[in-house]
Amino acid sequence: MSDTYQYYGDQVGGDKFEVHGHGIGKIVHHGPPDQQAALRELLAAVQALRPQVPGTDRQVIDESLATLQSPRPEPARLRRALGAVSGVATMVGQVGVPVVEAVRKVLTALGI
Repeated sequence: MSDTYQYYGDQVGGDKFEVHGHGIGKIVHHGPPDQQAALRELLAAVQALRPQVPGTDRQVIDESLATLQSPRPEPARLRRALGAVSGVATMVGQVGVPVVEAVRKVLTALGI
């Protein structure tokens, strides 16, 4: 019988705990992601992408930015805005990758 074990626990209050060890455990704490930092990263990535897309896509970005920059957007509007900017970013290819990655971080940070 081996004394080696790994435990990947459930999240408790937004926290994730990992325990690894050989009889003696090591606990690594991953706190909740910083929502505001994730959103700032997304806004910067979207602003950088905006001049590189056609006019119709810029309109989609502008409409989405209005929601993303509002202090407390309603969850359904926020989700639509994230989907819209992610869709534009996906359609333009490699130049849109930073936006797609930033959207994923926001979704993770918000628990969506």
